[in-house]
Amino acid sequence: IVEEAERSVHDALCVVKDVMVKPAIVAGAGAPEAEVSSKLLDWAQTLSGREQLAVQKFAEAVESIPLSIAENAGMDPIDTLVELRARHSKGEKTIGVNAQAGKVGDATEFEVFEPLAVKEQVLSAATEAATMILRIDDVIAASKTKAPPTPPGGGAPGGMGGMGEY
Repeated sequence: IVEEAERSVHDALCVVKDVMVKPAIVAGAGAPEAEVSSKLLDWAQTLSGREQLAVQKFAEAVESIPLSIAENAGMDPIDTLVELRARHSKGEKTIGVNAQAGKVGDATEFEVFEPLAVKEQVLSAATEAATMILRIDDVIAASKTKAPPTPPGGGAPGGMGGMGEY
């Protein structure tokens, strides 16, 4: 119990520090993630091929935050996702998950806010992680296509010099 209390105090102090360093807040409750996901999904429609798929998957990953909030509140994640997407597509940028009421609503009305600095850090870290994974995937794909062909006979090393080689 003491460790949990220490962790809670530490988290609260970090939030205060973030707000002091960058005094700006945004709607919480998964609303920023739902909005970013909505914009990414719109952008993905203008792309094609692997780029479109990568952007769609990143948007889905960002959406996991409001979905986790909904699941933890005992809400149906699919219904929540459908409503979040519909409302954000209408321009309702502050719509998030009201875990206490068990419904989707305007986070500013039920007074859930988060420091902007935290959201920027989270999205930046997620973007860096996704970019790193894509780069690693590109390296693996490139190494598979550039592998030298295997010679007939399995590619075992040749015999010692002078042993039948001409």
